[in-house]
Amino acid sequence: MNMSQKPQETALSRCPGCEEPLEPGDLFCGACGYDLSAVPEPPQDRPTIAIATPAGEPSPAAGSGPAPEAVEPAPWQAPGSTPGAERSVPPGTRVDGPGASGDFELAAPAAASAAPDPRTSPDPALTPSAGAKVCVACRAGRVDNDGYCENCGHAQPRERDHMEQELESVAAVSDRGLRHHRNEDAFAVSTTALPDGSPAVVAIVCDGVSSASRPDEASAAAAHAANEALLESLPRGTHPQQAMHEAIVAAAESVNRLAQDPGQAQEHDPHRHQNAPACTLVGAIMASGLLVVGWVGDSRVYWVPEDRTTAPARLTEDDSWAAQMVAAGLMNEAEAYADERAHAITGWLGADAYELEPHTASFKPDRPGLVVVCTDGLWNYAESAAQMAAAVPEDAYERPLHGAQVLVGHALDGGGHDNVTVALLPFAVPPQGAGSA
Repeated sequence: MNMSQKPQETALSRCPGCEEPLEPGDLFCGACGYDLSAVPEPPQDRPTIAIATPAGEPSPAAGSGPAPEAVEPAPWQAPGSTPGAERSVPPGTRVDGPGASGDFELAAPAAASAAPDPRTSPDPALTPSAGAKVCVACRAGRVDNDGYCENCGHAQPRERDHMEQELESVAAVSDRGLRHHRNEDAFAVSTTALPDGSPAVVAIVCDGVSSASRPDEASAAAAHAANEALLESLPRGTHPQQAMHEAIVAAAESVNRLAQDPGQAQEHDPHRHQNAPACTLVGAIMASGLLVVGWVGDSRVYWVPEDRTTAPARLTEDDSWAAQMVAAGLMNEAEAYADERAHAITGWLGADAYELEPHTASFKPDRPGLVVVCTDGLWNYAESAAQMAAAVPEDAYERPLHGAQVLVGHALDGGGHDNVTVALLPFAVPPQGAGSA
């Protein structure tokens, strides 16, 4: 037999068509009839190909046999799947079969048509459109109007749970606290100019009355209305004390209107109450060397001198049961504020308020200092002027936002039983002749 007639010895141990084991000298596969003479001879010189061995299987020992052929990685097919439904598995990826430990992460399938996992892939109908609010938990679902993810149901944090704002000469921070289910406080800070061009700085802080309905809406409406009223009246030349009085009246009217408006769906609020929306208000204006404060309720204003060797002061008087007892001489301050009725307020903004009595006062400090405007969520943990001054950080005059953050932290460290809101206004004494009372 000449060389051309000599049967070609297959270099394959299995049939390329059906993977049936082959015997040396086979010209055709006995199982499927594959023509083995059509299999080309392997090249005589080929580079060594590194073979990735699945974990737990031994690597071919050096010198244990002929080098394996350089072939493309075989496609992986899941056990029991339809032949031809193949997915390419990247080299080095472990593919776990039945009974595998599952402690290896499979590589993502290359096929784009692979079915999504319903546990992690939201319904396309619930996927947020561009610009829509995305769930903070699953990062995929759309957030509904009630603040819940339509994909995973996770309640979203409210924007008002923690708020901060800083302007050049005023800063404010508000926090939900550790016990309340929402933040019912609100604030507004702003700056404007008087007719002579000198600056005016405004801070308004409002505390929603929790026993009322929609207290968060009431405080937000009051803070906004008072701030807008001041930004309109101060540039016109209205005296700051008169402007503050008018701003409180405007705030009260805005809260009164809420009682006539059903507002957002109250039936979904398990904490709702039937009485009218209500809040307290306290505010401060710095203008022309004057410090004007105004309030209704039990939120407060404190004065903390920059020079801590001089005495601080509280500039407001509470509209509360405790304050009335002290004013009537029936109790001293310690006894009154220790009573469980101490924080029952006697003045507030709301349609069911007995009578609106805005309080205003005007001061002309002779030295620089810090004006602290806050709700009882803070002063409950620093009640006296001395205690408040001790809680204010030394650099708060230069860094009011940091100072406000520290004060909120002081309340949270003390227990955070209430919402906490504070605004800080550094008061600079103007040169003589720059302003008048």
